[in-house]
Amino acid sequence: MLFPTSEVSFSSEVLDSPQPVIVHFWAPWCRICQRLEPMLLKFQEESPHRVNLVSVNADESLKLVNTYRVKILPTVLVFEQGQLIHRIEGFQGLDDTARSLRQAIEQRIATTA
Repeated sequence: MLFPTSEVSFSSEVLDSPQPVIVHFWAPWCRICQRLEPMLLKFQEESPHRVNLVSVNADESLKLVNTYRVKILPTVLVFEQGQLIHRIEGFQGLDDTARSLRQAIEQRIATTA
């Protein structure tokens, strides 16, 4: 299960994190969102880089949905040092989503190394 975050804890868990953070915006009624969760967990487990993973229930966090302009579910955002560095909207397939995340994180780590 992904670690849930809310409007109250988002800043400390995501924006203030020293590691990159993958944020999964989802909703209980979104079947595709539920299919994406195991892939995100596997990605985190297999990543050679330390990556935090959190989820945001879009139905319960409208302020975050509006702040980050989430228009479609699932939406996956990647943050590093408080900055949004990558965005994936909608379902593009499990392999394509994992590849996109891997490239975003590896590219960012390569540029900061």
